[in-house]
Amino acid sequence: MPLYEYTCEADGTVIEVQRPMADADKPLPDPEGKGRLFKRKLSTFSTKGGPAAAQKPHPGGCGCCRPGGGCGMN
Repeated sequence: MPLYEYTCEADGTVIEVQRPMADADKPLPDPEGKGRLFKRKLSTFSTKGGPAAAQKPHPGGCGCCRPGGGCGMN
């Protein structure tokens, strides 16, 4: 089940909750019972490329990066 972040618009509290994808955008009642309402937050991440990222054996965005081409491209 995916992990989502939710923010309370009243005080800025952020919580993480595992929910089915079908329920991801539904408002979340306050897990502490304080009457607050939490709405889904857009979660972001970044990656950092380095020398290992530049040595991918396959062109065109193949993600397997296995010697000999585990995806069958080589």
